[in-house]
Amino acid sequence: MTEAGVQGPVLTNTWEERLRSGGLVLQTGPFTFSIRSPHAGVARNLRLLYANHALPADDTPADFALEIADGAAWRRFWRRQACFVFDGRAVFEPLPAAHAFALLEWSMNWCISSHAHQYLIVHAAVLAHGDRALILPAPPGSGKSTLCAALTHSGWRLLSDELTLIDMRDGRIWPLCRPVSLKNASIPVIRQFAPQAVFGEVTRDTTKGDVIHMAVPPDHLRQVQQPARARWIVYPRYVSGADTQLQPRPRAGAVVDLARNAFNYHFQGKAGFDLLCDVVEGCDCFDFRYSRLPEAMAAFNALAGAAPAG
Repeated sequence: MTEAGVQGPVLTNTWEERLRSGGLVLQTGPFTFSIRSPHAGVARNLRLLYANHALPADDTPADFALEIADGAAWRRFWRRQACFVFDGRAVFEPLPAAHAFALLEWSMNWCISSHAHQYLIVHAAVLAHGDRALILPAPPGSGKSTLCAALTHSGWRLLSDELTLIDMRDGRIWPLCRPVSLKNASIPVIRQFAPQAVFGEVTRDTTKGDVIHMAVPPDHLRQVQQPARARWIVYPRYVSGADTQLQPRPRAGAVVDLARNAFNYHFQGKAGFDLLCDVVEGCDCFDFRYSRLPEAMAAFNALAGAAPAG
C-alpha cells in the first residue's frame, strides 16, 4: 500500500475502466473503499476530487466494497437511476443518475458510521490547529460546512467535514480527509472566499438542494496519519447580518449534545459515555454566531492563539 495522500504507481487503465471492471480502490483516512460504477459522473468527480489520494492496486483488500449501480434495467433507457448496493443489496432508494456522485459520498459516510465501531463517530466537522482539534457539531443549515471549508483555507487542517472519528482506545481524533460538502448559497460564498480551491461538479435538485464537493488540499492529505486531541467544541450558527460573537458554553450539556450527534453511541455503551466525558473535560466549549467569514476566521485564529496547548 502506498503512503497515505501519495499516488501509487501509474496505472494504465482509466478511472472509468477501473470503476466498470474490477472496482477502483481508494484510500481515505484509515479506510479503503473498493468502488464500482458504470456512471460517468462518478468517474469524473472522483478524478477531480480524489486525484491526490492514495490509490492502491485494484486487487488490494478493502474495508468496504460498494457499488453505485444502475437502477431497474428498463430505467437505463428512460430516466436512468443510480442505486447504492452494499454486500449484494440495495441500501437506499434509487436516485436520479445525475445524483450518482453525491450518492457515492453519502454511501461512504453510511459505510463508516454503520460499521467502524473502533471509533466513536460524531456527526460534526473537525479541523486541527497543530495537534489540537476543533469540533463543530451543528444541525443542517447552521453554516457548519461553510465554516469548515473556509477554515480549511485559513490555516486549519481538515480532518473531516461530516464524521468526527474519536478513537475508542485513547480519545485521539483521526483524519478522514474527504471532500467538503457544500450546499446552495454556500457554494458561491466559498468559491469567492477560496478561489484556489478545487471543486467537483454541482449536483442539482437533491433532497438537500444543490450540492458540490470541495477537494482536500494536498498538504492536508500529507498529514493524514497525524491525529489530534480535542481542544475546542464550538456550536456554530449562521445569522444573516449578525455580528461575530463567541460565547462560553457550559461543559455540562456538551456530553449530552455530542451523544445525540453520535451515530454509534448506543453501540459503545458505558465506554462511549466515559470517552465523551473525557473529551469534553479537555475542551473549551462555545456558542458561535456569525455572518461574515473574514471575521469568523479572525475569531477562530484568535481562539487558537490564546489557548494553551495542554
